[in-house]
Amino acid sequence: MNTWVEWRASVSLVGTVVKWLSVPLLFPLALAVYYGEGVPVFVATIAIAFSAGWLLEQLDDDPDLGSREAFLMVALTWLAVSLTGTVPYLLEAHGIPGIAAGSPESTLGNPVNALFESMSGFTTTGATVMGHISFEHHSRALMMWRQVTQWLGGMGIVVLALAILPQLSVGGAQLMDAEAPGPGLEKLTPRIAETARALWGLYIGITALEVVLLYGANYFGFAPNMGLYNAVAHGFTTMPTGGFSPEARSIEAFSAVAQWIIIPFMVAAGTNFALFWHATVGNGRDLLDDAEFRGYAGALGVLTAVAAGLLFTGQLTNVENVGRIAGAVEPALRHAAFQVAAITTTTGYASMDFTLWGESSKYLLFALLFVGGSAGSTGGGIKIVRWIVVAKSIKRELFTAVHPDAVKPVRLGGRALDEKSVRGIHAFTLLYLSIVLVGTFFVAVLGTHGGEPLTVFEALAATASTVGNVGPAFGFAGPMGSYIPFSEPTKLLMVAFMWVGRLEILPVLVLLTRSYWTN
Repeated sequence: MNTWVEWRASVSLVGTVVKWLSVPLLFPLALAVYYGEGVPVFVATIAIAFSAGWLLEQLDDDPDLGSREAFLMVALTWLAVSLTGTVPYLLEAHGIPGIAAGSPESTLGNPVNALFESMSGFTTTGATVMGHISFEHHSRALMMWRQVTQWLGGMGIVVLALAILPQLSVGGAQLMDAEAPGPGLEKLTPRIAETARALWGLYIGITALEVVLLYGANYFGFAPNMGLYNAVAHGFTTMPTGGFSPEARSIEAFSAVAQWIIIPFMVAAGTNFALFWHATVGNGRDLLDDAEFRGYAGALGVLTAVAAGLLFTGQLTNVENVGRIAGAVEPALRHAAFQVAAITTTTGYASMDFTLWGESSKYLLFALLFVGGSAGSTGGGIKIVRWIVVAKSIKRELFTAVHPDAVKPVRLGGRALDEKSVRGIHAFTLLYLSIVLVGTFFVAVLGTHGGEPLTVFEALAATASTVGNVGPAFGFAGPMGSYIPFSEPTKLLMVAFMWVGRLEILPVLVLLTRSYWTN
C-alpha cells in the first residue's frame, strides 16, 4: 500500500496545538493560586501539555498541509486536546504522590469518565459524568477548567490556532473547512488567518458583553447568586453553546432576570457569526436578508409560542411546578423561550427540570434535538440551513412530479444552489440520522452499569443528544441528572459520537476509507 498522506506533518501540527493549550491552562492555575486549592494539579497539567506537544512537534520540522493532511490534523487535534483535558480531572481525583491528596469521591478518577467529561467539554456537548457538581467536592479552578474547555471548543480549537499560529497559515483554508460547523464557512477577509481572527474577535466581544450584563445584574441586586465567578463561568459556556455550569441545578439556580439575560445570548450563539461581522462593517441589513436567519428566528418564535402555550395550560406532571407556572404568563413564556433556545441551539442549559413536563412538551423538546443552530454558528446538530434545503428539495420533487419537463433549481436567498451542494446536504442529513438510529441500537444493547432501567426513548434521546452535541437528554440523563449510570462501553461509544458530531461526521469518517490512505 503506497501511503499518500503525510501523517507526520499532521501529527506535528497537532503537537503545536497541544503545546499551546498550556496557555489557557494558566487561567485556572491563576484561580488555583487565588483560592489556594489545586495549584499542583494545574502546574503538572501545564508541564505535561507543553512537553507532550513539543515532542510531537519534532516529527516534522517543516510541516506542509494538503487537504488530506488537514482532515487528519483536525480529527486528531480534537482527540489530542480532549485527552490532554482529562489530566486535571485525573490528577485531582487521584492526587499527586507526596504533593497533593486526591479526592476519592470524584467520579472523574475513572479514565473513561474523565475522557467523557473532557470530550463533552471541548465538543461543547455539556453531557456530564461529574457526580458532585459543587465546590465541596471539586476545586474552583477545576470547575472553571470545565467551562474553559467549552469556550475553547465553541469557535473551534483549530480556528483559534489559525488565528494565532503563523505556521498554520499554509493550508489554513482546508483546516477551516474541515473544522467549521455547517455546509460552508464564509471567507470574510482575503486571508484565512484574518477571517479566523475576526471570528474569534466577535466571539470574545460577545462573551465579554454577557459577562458584564450578568455581573451587572448581580451588582444591582437582580441576580443574587450571579457573582463574578458565575458570570465568567456562564459567559464561557453560553456563547460556545456548551451548557456546563458550576451549579448542579444549571440555570434554575439563578433569578428570572439572569435567565432572561442568557436567552438572547443563546440565540446569538446559534446565529451565523459571519452575519455579525457584516453588521460590524456596516452591512446590518444582511442579517434580515439572510434566508437561514429568517428561518432560524421564525422557528424559534413558533416553537416558543407552542411550548409557552403548553406550559401555560398546565402541561406538566410536577404538582409544585404546575402551581408556579400554569396560568402565569411570564414564567411560562420565560421557561418556554429558555428551553427552546437552549435545545435548538444545542446549548443544553436548563431553567427547570423539563423531564417533569407532560408527554406532549417532552416530545416537542425531543424533536428539537435534531434541529441545530445556523451554519457558521457555535451550535451543533443538523443545522437550520440543511433543513431549509431539504424542505425546498421536497417541494421541488412534488412540483416536477406534476411537471416532469420543468427545470426548477433549489434556491436559497434568491441564489440557485448547484446540484452537488444539494446532494451533499441530502447525504449528510441521511448519514446523520442513520448514525443516530444505529447508535441507539448499540446504546440500548450496551445499556447501563448495574442494571439501571433504560427505555428505547431514553436511549434514542441520549444518542441524539451526544451526536448533536446538545448535552441533556431524558430519564437519568436529563438536565438535572448525569450520564454516570451508562456502562463504560456505552460512554466510550458516546465519546465517539461527540467527536464525530462536533466535526460534522465526514472529516472523521473519511479517515476510515481505503481511498484516503492510498494513492
